Amino acid sequence: MTAVAPLVDRFGRVHRDLRISLTDRCSLRCTYCMPAEGVPWLAGSTMLSTDELVRIARVAVEQGVTEIRLTGGEPLLRPDVVDVVRRMAALEGPGGAPEVSLTTNALRLPALAAPLRDAGLARVNISIDTLDRERFRALTRRDRLHDTLAGIAAADSVGFAPIKLNAVAMRGVNDDEVVDLVRYAVERGYQMRFIEQMPLDAGHTWDRTAMVTQAEILASLRTAFELSEVPGRGSAPAELWYVDGGPATVGVIASVTAPFCGTCDRVRLTADGQLRSCLFARTETDLRTLLREGAEDAVLAAAIRRCLAGKKPGHDIDDPTFLQPDRPMSAIGG
Repeated sequence: MTAVAPLVDRFGRVHRDLRISLTDRCSLRCTYCMPAEGVPWLAGSTMLSTDELVRIARVAVEQGVTEIRLTGGEPLLRPDVVDVVRRMAALEGPGGAPEVSLTTNALRLPALAAPLRDAGLARVNISIDTLDRERFRALTRRDRLHDTLAGIAAADSVGFAPIKLNAVAMRGVNDDEVVDLVRYAVERGYQMRFIEQMPLDAGHTWDRTAMVTQAEILASLRTAFELSEVPGRGSAPAELWYVDGGPATVGVIASVTAPFCGTCDRVRLTADGQLRSCLFARTETDLRTLLREGAEDAVLAAAIRRCLAGKKPGHDIDDPTFLQPDRPMSAIGG
């Protein structure tokens, strides 16, 4: 394959990670993400077809992307998700085939874990904010904890590794469970990751003073475990610590109090074909229109590079002029 220049922005960050939202729909209604009644869904006609998704992914991989993360909403709600994984895992770029992973609430994993593994999915990240059934029901507005736990077990049984578990730490909601969540993960060989709550909720009700910080999470964990920092973070969003000397680790994604924008290598494609250089971007690059107007691959590649050329040095959450993006997390894709 002909060598191409890396996907570099004006700050020298090389982009190798493409996050693709397969749908904005979700089977849960998490309180920190959307209101009880949900949010207006994207119109079906605006959603990218599988051929369109795969074509953008192919162009990105040919431009140097080496990792594709499938997100939502809940990506397993897309009826042809197994075919999407199979086709994306078969792509070829300068560095070979991309690693394809997926972030999910795990509700459909009991049925789909094996087909996804066979299709070429490399690993899964699973969201689980609590181990308490009533708390799960209150947080997600659905009584589905048993399904999430069954999904985690299904992912384990077919050999996905590492299995990463994600929890958003919330004051007065689940911050008393951080130790229990780590114990649950460590005992089963999973990797626990805590996420600082970010201003990406549909209701725009985020309040920094109510957010549980990385420092608070680590302080809670140190009451039960010995933590030692894992060196060599690179561009990973999670900062890792060994638990009781390792090999088990726990991570914290501290986007607010310890931003890692300087090493960010991610770019995001929404389910309706808009490319975003940052979770908190206020602008998007419309790839859907280019696709449907018959643009050649070179035009799509140029649009991707143009999007990255406008990427800011950071998200500026601490700046007084910061504005939360219009789209909620469920419509952006993590």
